Formats: sequence, C-alpha cells, structure tokens
Amino acid sequence: MSLLWERREGATLYQVRSAGRSMRLYTNGVFHSQYHPARPVTGSVWDLLWLPAFFYRAGELQRILVLGVGGGTVIRQLQQFIQPACITGVELSAVHLSVARRFFGVRGSGVRLEKADARDWLSRYRGPPFDMIVDDLFGDYDGEPQRAVYAGSHWVKGLLGCLAPGGMIVTNFTSRLELETSAYRAAAQYRARFAAVFHLSTPQNHNAVGVFLTRAATSRQLRRRIQALARLDPRKKHGLHYRIRTLAL
Repeated sequence: MSLLWERREGATLYQVRSAGRSMRLYTNGVFHSQYHPARPVTGSVWDLLWLPAFFYRAGELQRILVLGVGGGTVIRQLQQFIQPACITGVELSAVHLSVARRFFGVRGSGVRLEKADARDWLSRYRGPPFDMIVDDLFGDYDGEPQRAVYAGSHWVKGLLGCLAPGGMIVTNFTSRLELETSAYRAAAQYRARFAAVFHLSTPQNHNAVGVFLTRAATSRQLRRRIQALARLDPRKKHGLHYRIRTLAL
C-alpha cells in the first residue's frame, strides 16, 4: 500500500493511502474511508449505510443527509446506485472534506458539503426534510473508533425533526449493545415512531447498523431488490454481502 499524502494538525495525523485504484483515509491510524471507482462495493461497514436505500423504489429517495462524511465513501456509493437529486454532507473536519473532494472525487451539482458540528447544524437546520438520514458520526479514542455523538433522546429527536414523512434513519453503532441501549430502542416514545427496524452487519466488522423506517418494510423486499441488480447480487463473488435481522418494535 502506497502513502499518497499526509498532514499533521496538532495531535491528529491524516493519511491517504492507495492500493491500486482503491483509496483509503486514515485518521490517527483509524480506517475512516475506502473507495474504488470500479468496485464501489467495499465488503465492509460502508456498504451497510447505503444499502437500506433499497427498501425504497427507484426515485423515492430524492433528498439524503449524510452526517459524518469522512472521505466520502457513502456519498460516492449513493451517487452511483441511488442517484438522489440532493445529497448534503456534514463534516466537522475541514481536512476530511478536502480529502473527500481531492482524492475520493466527491463532487457534483447535487452534492453539498458543509463544515460544521453535526449537533449544531441539526439544531439550526430549517430547510426541507430529508427522505434518508445517514448518521455515521465517528471519531477515535486511543486508536479505536467510537461514536462521536451519543444516540440519546435529544439526538434522536433532532434527527426525527429533519426527517420527511415515510423517511428512514440509518445509524452506525460500534456494537449491537450500543444499538440496543440507544434511545431508538430504549425510549418508548421513539420506538413508537418507527414502523420497521432492522440490524445490519457484516462478517468483517463488529459494527451494528440500525435501520429505522417510519413506514412498513420487510427484509424480503430488500433482498429481492438487491438481487435484481447484477452488480450487487449477494450470490455473486463481488456482490453486496450482509446480514440482516428484523428487530421487535
């Protein structure tokens, strides 16, 4: 693997490495993003953040919010497979945004990147609601990734306030325990807001991705739509491999 670029700001070391055409972003040694333009399915946790879009039919998801851009892997995948009219990415690190544009090719007329603390941005937002919100807010502690914002009642309430009717929130957690103890699951008033909830995982990661839909859906719907696309068919070697569990409401 080749080191293409690095920068140190205070105690933070940013690095971009390449393996062939695959680009990788590391921050303090923590693996934040990976993208290969000819192989957009990464086989890792990033796939779990956009594949829930297939709970919806083509064209239904027009406005998507991504909280935590990193190098922009999820935005590139959404552009390639979902093609919404608008993707807004909110990221605290100006370096990450620069890397996303320069090395990961995050650009386009429908993409808007904003440097901001996601908590502040969410509290100030007064625009039209989003059909899909991806919460991938991660930092690092002692060389290990951890969520940057606790998914408590205040946070979940803020996300729901920006969600369109019938929309969906996708949240990345470090573990199944973190998912189950979040306000999505532990607070009855928020459990009641969702019509379907799923847990996504991959064999390669410990992460647990929670999918919270405000309209009815089934895992069978998701599987059938993904299998219908030759590039994503999980039955093929380079397809979209994942595990899904329906969680009780």
